[in-house]
Amino acid sequence: MAAMRADRLLSLLLLLQNRGRMTAPELADALEVSVRTIYRDVEALGACGVPVLADRGPDGGYRLADGYRTRLTGLTDTQAGSLFLAGAPGPARELGLGADLAAAQLKLQAALPAALAGRARQIQDRFHLDAPAWFRDADPVPHLAQIGQAVWDQRILRTHYRRWRGEVHRELHPLGLVLKGGIWYLVARSEGTVRTYRVSRFLAVDTTEDGFERPAGFELAAYWRESTDRLDAALHQQTADLRLSPRGRRLLPMRFGAVGARALADAGPADADGWVRITLPVESAAVAVGDLLRMGTDAEVLGPPELRAALAETVTALAQRYGVHAVRA
Repeated sequence: MAAMRADRLLSLLLLLQNRGRMTAPELADALEVSVRTIYRDVEALGACGVPVLADRGPDGGYRLADGYRTRLTGLTDTQAGSLFLAGAPGPARELGLGADLAAAQLKLQAALPAALAGRARQIQDRFHLDAPAWFRDADPVPHLAQIGQAVWDQRILRTHYRRWRGEVHRELHPLGLVLKGGIWYLVARSEGTVRTYRVSRFLAVDTTEDGFERPAGFELAAYWRESTDRLDAALHQQTADLRLSPRGRRLLPMRFGAVGARALADAGPADADGWVRITLPVESAAVAVGDLLRMGTDAEVLGPPELRAALAETVTALAQRYGVHAVRA
């Protein structure tokens, strides 16, 4: 408890040093404590010889005496590690590192020369990373902090995991966590094979006291690049020949992401009406039909014939369902 209060007092001191005058409610909000606690902490700083001044009035608040600065800014191991998540405060909170990240940033700002500290604050004011994707709620990840601790401590996990083919119980050696498009993935070894697991699909997690050795030469970033390349190659084993309207050219990257953008970059010249022809990598016919229907009338499938026929069959069924005359391929 004493260590917690000491950390909070240092954070309060660094807030005043980095941001200047702050009111008691502002300090309470930043430190996630009550205003009454801030009053007690300010008194404690004063008793320790820190010159905290209280300005009254509508523009009042607490501030440090002019010229006072502290260099008591040593980072703990956890705070230092949390700096690697400085651009992603949301994920840091999910991992249980939110408070450590905030404290580490304050200490880092206090240790910088005045000019660099001002530059750092400008960057923070002007650039922000929001990891989750649009139009999709974040996965519930109740076991994320526990898994993250096991990754850090190299502890074996006993897990209950839900796959699309059913539920499994597995003993995992957790090697690393990856945040992709707002979704957390665990990279772990089981029975000698390294696999990727979606963290939201863990139904139960038990951390054991048993440690493990990481595979020699394993690099998380390299594994992830190779894994995503394999997935992309496995998914996009077919291609579709399309005609796109001018509006379809704008829609394609939004509907198909990087795959669509690359296909557009290789498009042929536009015709008199502004339509272009492209070759688009697609998944199986069943998946491709659903994806291409999202383009509406701004895309026409020219081939392969079986994909064009499958799309025409689907559109015909929809037309009949809604009482419209059938269409022909």
